[in-house]
Amino acid sequence: MTVIEPIEKVTRRIIERSRVTREAYVCRMQAAAQQKPARNLLSCGNLAHGMATCSQSDKALMAGESVPNLGIVTSYNDMLSAHHPYEHYPQLIKAVARRHGITAQVAGGVPAMCDGVTQGQAGMELSLFSRDLIAMATAVSLSHAMFDGVICLGVCDKIVPGLLIGALSFGHLPTIFLPAGPMSTGQSNSEKAKVRQLYAEGKVGRKELLESESASYHGAGTCTFYGTANSNQMLMEIMGLHLPGSSFVPPQGKLREQLTVAGVERLIQLCDSRNKESYKQIPLYQIVTEKSLVNGIIGLLATGGSTNHAIHLVAIAKAAGIQIDWQDMAELSACVPLLCRIYPNGSADVNQFHAAGGMGFLMQSLLQGGYLHEDVTTIMGEGLESYTFEPKLSCNNRREIFRESGETQLSESQIDWQKVPQKSLDESIIRNATNPFSEQGGLKLLTGNIGRAVIKVSAVAEEHQVIEAPAKVFESQEDFQTAFEQGLLNQHFIAVIRFQGPKTNGMPELHKLTPLLGVLQDKGFKVALVTDGRMSGASGKVPAAIHLTPEASDCGVIAKIQDGDMLLLDAQNGCLSVAVSEQELLARHAVVKTSDNNQFGMGRELFSAFRGVVSGAESGATIFSN
Repeated sequence: MTVIEPIEKVTRRIIERSRVTREAYVCRMQAAAQQKPARNLLSCGNLAHGMATCSQSDKALMAGESVPNLGIVTSYNDMLSAHHPYEHYPQLIKAVARRHGITAQVAGGVPAMCDGVTQGQAGMELSLFSRDLIAMATAVSLSHAMFDGVICLGVCDKIVPGLLIGALSFGHLPTIFLPAGPMSTGQSNSEKAKVRQLYAEGKVGRKELLESESASYHGAGTCTFYGTANSNQMLMEIMGLHLPGSSFVPPQGKLREQLTVAGVERLIQLCDSRNKESYKQIPLYQIVTEKSLVNGIIGLLATGGSTNHAIHLVAIAKAAGIQIDWQDMAELSACVPLLCRIYPNGSADVNQFHAAGGMGFLMQSLLQGGYLHEDVTTIMGEGLESYTFEPKLSCNNRREIFRESGETQLSESQIDWQKVPQKSLDESIIRNATNPFSEQGGLKLLTGNIGRAVIKVSAVAEEHQVIEAPAKVFESQEDFQTAFEQGLLNQHFIAVIRFQGPKTNGMPELHKLTPLLGVLQDKGFKVALVTDGRMSGASGKVPAAIHLTPEASDCGVIAKIQDGDMLLLDAQNGCLSVAVSEQELLARHAVVKTSDNNQFGMGRELFSAFRGVVSGAESGATIFSN
C-alpha cells in the first residue's frame, strides 16, 4: 500500500532537499563497511589491549576473522528509574552471545540525566546539551574498532536521540536498541497534576506534594506519562530499531527478559555471516532513511508525542545526511489523524495504551490508512508487516538464560508472535484511523513577525487555542513565579519568557511554569506562553509557543517585546505575532542579557563551548555541523 499523496509530497521534498548530503553520508558508510571486520585491521598490540580481560575462550574467538563481537553502549545508572533495569543486561547479552558462539563486550557507558530530577534546577541547563555529549560518548565507545554489531541500551529524553546520533557515525554496523519498559502504574497522572496545582496555590504543603510525587514515581522503569522518554520508545519501534511490540513491556518478568534475548539473537542474525540460512546484513544506515524518519514524525503526530522531537528528529536526520524542518512536520500534521489519548493528552498512561493495543495496533491502523511508508527496512527485514504482531510467551522450548544471581539457568519460555487485534480494546485510549480523535496531528508550526515556533495542541481545548492578550515579559521562571506569588498575574496575558534558548543557557524545559499557568487558566483567565525555551512532552492544557527561533540571544524579535504589547497566538491558523509596526520593531533595541548567573556552577562552565556554536532550535539545537 502506498502512502497518501500529502505524505508522499513531503517525503519527495525531503529526499530532493537531502540528495547531496544523504549521498555523501551513504558513501562514507559504504566505504567503512569495506573494512569489516574492523578488528582484523588492528595490530596485535591493539587487539591484545581490547581483549585483555576476556576469558581464554573469548580471546580465541576474537582472534579469529569470522566471529562477530557485539559492542554494548549502556546508559545504566542506579539512581534513575528508567535506566536501573539495565544493570544486568550486559551479562544476559554476553550469555546469549556465548550460546551462539560469538562474543560481546561493554564498549562504553554514556551519561543519563533525568529532566524530572533537574526540572527547575540549574542542572537542567545541561540537559539538551547532554544529547550531543551522549552522541560523542557513543562514538568514543565504538571508536576502538572492535565491534561488528551495536546494542544500544537507553530510554529517556536525550539519551536515545544521543545514542542514535552517535551510532549513525558507525552506520555501517547493524544496530539494535533494547528498551527496558515503563514502571507499573501508580497514582494517576491527573491526580499528580491536581496536587501540583494545589501546592502552587499554597493549599497543600511540601509533605503532601512529596507523597503525591512518590506515589507517581515509585519503581523501576520509565515514567508512565507520554513524555519524551516514552515518545522515544514509540519512535524506535516505528522506525524499525526495536523488536515489534517491545517498547512498553514492563521491566519485570519473563517477557521482558525473553525480548532482550530475542533482540540479541536478531542482531546476531544481522552480523554472523557463518550461518548462511539466517544471516542478513542490515546496517543502521539502511534503516534510518528519509522514509523511516517520515514514519517517525507520523507516529509522533498520531500519538500526540513530545514536542522535544521537533528538535531531536531534526538532529537525528542531520546525522544521517537528511534535512527535515518544521514546515515538513506541520504539513504532515495537517493530514495525519490523532489516534491516541495518552496523558497529558488524555487520562490513560502508557501501560493502559499498551494493554489497549499499543504499538502493534497503532502501526496496523496507520498502515491500513496509508499513513506509513511500508517500503522501508527494519531490523526485522523489509517492510512493516512484522510490526503488526505482538510478542507473547509460550513454553515450547527450554532456553539457557542469565539470571541476576550471575548463574546461567534454564527457562521454559520463548516468544510467539501473534497478530494484533483488528479492533481497539479501548477506544477511549487508541482508535483506528477511520475513527480518529482528531483529523489532524497534535503539532503545529506558528509563524509571524516574532519568528517561528511550535505548539502542541492535542491537549489544549479548542477555546484556548486562540489567545490575544497583552504581553508580560520575564527573563526567568523564577521572575514569573515571584510575580505569581505576589498576585500580579490575575488577568488575561501572554507570558513571554525569553533568554531560554540554546545559545543563552542550553534551552532548559520550563515546567516550573506549568502548574502556575494552569492555576490561572482554571481561574478563568486567558493565558498562554511564548518562549525560546522548551516545555517538552509534558506540554499540556495551556497553549505554549515554544522553541521560538530566532532566540533572544540571536537578537530575535522576542528580545524587543515590551510589557503591554498586544500578542496574538493563533494555533488554529498557525499565527504568532506582536501588534507593533515593522518600522517600530526596527527602531527598538533588542534587550541584551547582561547577567552571567547561568554561565557557572553545576558544571555549566564546562559547556560554554557548546553554547558558542549550537545551532538554532529548528536546525536541531546541535553542536554538530554535518
